[in-house]
Amino acid sequence: MQGRSFLTLAVLAAIAWFLYSLLNNDGPRSLPGADGGNSSLQDSGANSSLANNESKPKDGRDFDFYVLSLSWSPSYCASEGSRADRQQCSSGRPYSFIVHGLWPQYEKGYPQDCAIDDRYVPRQMISSVRDIMPSTGLIIHEWRRHGSCTGLSQSDYFSTLRRAYETVSIPASFRNVQVSRDIDPVLVEKAFVTANPGLPAGGIAVTCEGGYLQDVRICMTKDLQFRNCGEVDADACRRRSATMPPVR
Repeated sequence: MQGRSFLTLAVLAAIAWFLYSLLNNDGPRSLPGADGGNSSLQDSGANSSLANNESKPKDGRDFDFYVLSLSWSPSYCASEGSRADRQQCSSGRPYSFIVHGLWPQYEKGYPQDCAIDDRYVPRQMISSVRDIMPSTGLIIHEWRRHGSCTGLSQSDYFSTLRRAYETVSIPASFRNVQVSRDIDPVLVEKAFVTANPGLPAGGIAVTCEGGYLQDVRICMTKDLQFRNCGEVDADACRRRSATMPPVR
């Protein structure tokens, strides 16, 4: 009996170590807030510095402007349900608008997945932005998919991302939504324009998916000034009403 008990404990310990290594070193495989929607996305590279970059495009440092994408976190959590990232969506996580990403953009189109050496995102870097991007998987994904094409170092990219976030004033009516509400996306756009002097109506797009209000996308110059962006604005939600679930 003692031999069996020891074997059982050894197996359980091995399983626990495997799960710890997977979660803390490789990052989650199912990532929230992928481009174009708050849907889960497979990131086959995990948080490893050994991924093959041979087929990656050159960096896109010649891009024209940034798009700061702010995601309504409760919509992601509601739409993904049991598949949602627990770091972001567990009970008692009162997130409202969070940073989905800071994306380099051309006047038409955008670069992504550029060749970089530093694919690995250190824990301290992740911790430094988790207050505005509450998902390890999202942070890793955004660096690789978009940060890689800015020509910035990892540290400078996340510093620029934070400065872009702090440049935008979230309208007071969206900071602490306590009950679900249906709202015209145009009114959300107008509220952001009013709260941010200098932000043109043609420099912001509110997106929706599956009936939920999804992202607010704001166009900025490389020095983080508001600007127009016709292609991004053309992707705005065309629904007359979208649901904003309450903050958890």
